[in-house]
Amino acid sequence: MAKTSPGEFIRQVRAEGRKVVWPTAKETWVTAIMVFIMTSLLALFFFGVDSAFAAIVKSLLGLLG
Repeated sequence: MAKTSPGEFIRQVRAEGRKVVWPTAKETWVTAIMVFIMTSLLALFFFGVDSAFAAIVKSLLGLLG
């Protein structure tokens, strides 16, 4: 394994950093809104599934007692 000097490492890091493409403000907002929407939909879905399972378990336990 070849050793890299600290100076060469810093140069490589800076070169890679220049290749990074940052998102625009619009892309960031659209992505944030989509994450919020998907998180809300998943929260509602799991709330519904949890409520259904709770009702099923409650009815099954009602049969025992």
